[in-house]
Amino acid sequence: MDGTQFDWNLIRSFLAVLDAGTLSGAARRSGISQPTLGRHIGELEAQTGLVLFERGRAGMMATGAALRIAEEARRMRDSAAAFSMAATDQETRVEGTIRLTASRVMATFVLPPVLAALRAAEPALAIELVASDSLENLLARDADIAVRMVRPTQNDLIARKINDFIMGAYAHQDYLTRAGTPQTLDDLYDHTLIGYDRTNLIERGMRALTGGYDRDAFQIRTDDQVAYWAIVQAGAGIGFGPRYVARQTPVLRRVLPELAIPPLPVWLASHRELRHSAKVRRVYDFLADALSALPLDRDGR
Repeated sequence: MDGTQFDWNLIRSFLAVLDAGTLSGAARRSGISQPTLGRHIGELEAQTGLVLFERGRAGMMATGAALRIAEEARRMRDSAAAFSMAATDQETRVEGTIRLTASRVMATFVLPPVLAALRAAEPALAIELVASDSLENLLARDADIAVRMVRPTQNDLIARKINDFIMGAYAHQDYLTRAGTPQTLDDLYDHTLIGYDRTNLIERGMRALTGGYDRDAFQIRTDDQVAYWAIVQAGAGIGFGPRYVARQTPVLRRVLPELAIPPLPVWLASHRELRHSAKVRRVYDFLADALSALPLDRDGR
């Protein structure tokens, strides 16, 4: 008998017929059709070279050979059941490592209390956080879940918009004491503006609002989001960022509240295949609930 080509369904059918004593009874108990049961018994006899049942009007009478292998067959069935339970339990338990990626601002100013709450709720979970403004490739499994500020476009990803970062212009109160508070958009030309270096997002936004402002209008430039916000907090000039983050620094003051800066969407994404993982589903749903409940999209100072 060639074990590499052995069909374990034959054992299931063998035990069903052995316990029921008839093909019809085995079919009712197992849900396997009578023709399939009969075929499985024939295949098992051919593979083992044994006569397992005497077929008669009274049903299927087990032979001595069938009784001799029955105990081993039951052990195989029990082992298969234990394997299935272990595999199912592994899929349903929330444990192991989950790898998240998020922008540096999100990872620094928003996610820490959310991850603390996640760990408290799921103590068997280990969390890896990749704080990066580059888009981690979920398709290459560089991360299990991503929090992104742009809508993912790959077809193999599950994405959900969960909130919006409402944006504003901010400066340290000491800077405004020194330089004055701008009252109009034109007044910004007389102030130190903090912008991006190689990314022209702020420039494009300001041009859309005013028709002006090229790269040279921003006297301090960096593409590092955390460094950018630290420069604003240090009182170097006027910068642009999420109101939710600004509210965490009491010394910052909002300027030009009429400035209509488009909100920055917050998207949660994961690979479509990972929807079958209880761990990923749990963390995905936890993050969605926690981040959608944050007042990222509420107006404020």
